[in-house]
Amino acid sequence: MKLVFATHNKNKFQEVQALFPKDITLLSLGDIGCFDEIPETADTLDGNAILKANFVKEHYQMDCFADDTGLEVKSLNGEPGVYSARYAGENKDNEANIQKLLANLESKDDRSARFKTVIALNLNDHQHLFMGICKGHILKEKKGEHGFGYDAVFQPNNSKKSFAEMELIEKSKLSHRAKALQYLIDYLVK
Repeated sequence: MKLVFATHNKNKFQEVQALFPKDITLLSLGDIGCFDEIPETADTLDGNAILKANFVKEHYQMDCFADDTGLEVKSLNGEPGVYSARYAGENKDNEANIQKLLANLESKDDRSARFKTVIALNLNDHQHLFMGICKGHILKEKKGEHGFGYDAVFQPNNSKKSFAEMELIEKSKLSHRAKALQYLIDYLVK
């Protein structure tokens, strides 16, 4: 089986590919010649995942899945949420996003947060949604060199490390994306 993962993010693609069964060929957007920036104009994570999966199905007629992930911080009323990648502006600057988040949390005692991933799968003309959540809290400063996005300031519950301090195999046991992917993989191999 060949399946397109609708992403241009090389880090995310590698993270997903490491978890996927070897008998499923995973293709990136670049592998199928799609270099368009797929619009993410929905106001929910579900909506954006569906938009991206539908774009690939409509324009390339290939089975595919797409994800959208948001960091939801309780004391910020769920921000940055669906705007996580663009929290500090349209240029998707990870460092600027982290600095804005830390500044907005400076006077807050409650630093609890959760990562939420929604995956939309378009397979054989049917659509399915899968969700994964990882609860934790936002650190006061960055820790670690691995990962991407907010990984350096997010520490999952029951861990003494940020996601950025973890090797990929360790992160994959806890992460929101890994949980949603496991639901997807279980569905594909059943």
